[in-house]
Amino acid sequence: MEIETLKEIFGKYKKEEIFFTKHAELQAWIRGVDLEEVKKNIINPDKLVYAEEQESLKMGEKKYNCYFSYSKHLCHRYILTLNRNILIVTIIKINRDWQKAIG
Repeated sequence: MEIETLKEIFGKYKKEEIFFTKHAELQAWIRGVDLEEVKKNIINPDKLVYAEEQESLKMGEKKYNCYFSYSKHLCHRYILTLNRNILIVTIIKINRDWQKAIG
């Protein structure tokens, strides 16, 4: 899926439609990532620079590996699923030259 299309899809969701797994909440806490900031990144996805679709185990669900860029050396990576809501499966904060990972 093209990145601009995914940005449009994300922009249609509201904060109330974004949920976190317990794993994602724990990883956000460990890595110092604010959950409200994650929600803001989803509903206003101007920082989204890369996304790849992954295999989803559930029918009618889309799964993505998404990178939200803050700078050359800082980004957030979210694994999430889309259906009627958005479920954030995990949150990773990358503090190094992350662009090589998506090269």
